[in-house]
Amino acid sequence: MENKQYSEYLKEKFPPKERFLERMANLLGEKEANEFFEISYTKTPSSIRCNTLKISVEDLKKRFQNYGWKIKQPFEKFPEIMIFEERLNPGELGKTREHLLGFYYVQEISSMLPILVLQPKEGEILLDLCASPGSKTTQAAAMMKNSGTIIANEVSMGRVGILTSNLERCGITNVIVTRKEGVAFCNKLLKESKIKFDKILVDAPCSGEGTLRKSPKTLQIWNENMIKKIASTQKRLAEAALKLLKVNGEMIYSTCTLAPEENEEIVNYLLEKYDIELGSINLPLKYRKGICEWEGKLYSKEVEKCLRLYPQDNDTDGFFVAKIKKLSEKIK
Repeated sequence: MENKQYSEYLKEKFPPKERFLERMANLLGEKEANEFFEISYTKTPSSIRCNTLKISVEDLKKRFQNYGWKIKQPFEKFPEIMIFEERLNPGELGKTREHLLGFYYVQEISSMLPILVLQPKEGEILLDLCASPGSKTTQAAAMMKNSGTIIANEVSMGRVGILTSNLERCGITNVIVTRKEGVAFCNKLLKESKIKFDKILVDAPCSGEGTLRKSPKTLQIWNENMIKKIASTQKRLAEAALKLLKVNGEMIYSTCTLAPEENEEIVNYLLEKYDIELGSINLPLKYRKGICEWEGKLYSKEVEKCLRLYPQDNDTDGFFVAKIKKLSEKIK
């Protein structure tokens, strides 16, 4: 099916609910909200991240050229990120020998942002609280050059299998995989161990408003009650994880949704209760600041330091990232 035909088919099959239209117009204005929904019915370009633990960027580029694939590297600072200039067939990137050998990870650019912001270093101890399928875990391990320690936690046994498979394929050796509900896991570590982490990633389960391009069915299940319920879980996850962070350590709170209740509101709650500050984010792409007001609620001016990524800005999925630094163990 041609791209235009496919887009029209999706629009007819998965129309957005009126309340979702209204919320996006409140966030972006009517014109940009229309742009958001228009691009949401198209597919994202194919992108990958070179696994530098197994192959150099230049060698992988040559292999892609041998397949006749044209790639571009949009970020000079991050040459491992590659976008394919032509539309590949579904599953084509997952069928190559190079993929099987773990030379690259098929990953949407927005999904790479949390680790690019967190910048884990060799020798550090990192917690990835909601780790499966392992895209960000393997990205962190590559940055750390397989040194230090990553604890990758996942609650679902089925998703643990996917996580461990990807870790093995990518040659990751510095990861301990655990299986427990996130809040319970953090509370257990806090109570029964002396472990504190240099870096923590809470890439929280969310309503998925930023993933419409790969999952248009999200439009069918979207509702505000779901957002409120998920936000409650996200708040508990972020708070439990923060207690495990070392003083002067950094935590990323991220989601693939655009709902302020799941993003700025969570970060604002942490700012009000704990002795933390938000770090500025500087990445080589177009993004928006966090919002300080939503439907009658006012948030700290600090939340402007958060990153909001909309699909229409860079031809990606939508995403939210906050960089949090712990200043002390004090509770306000």
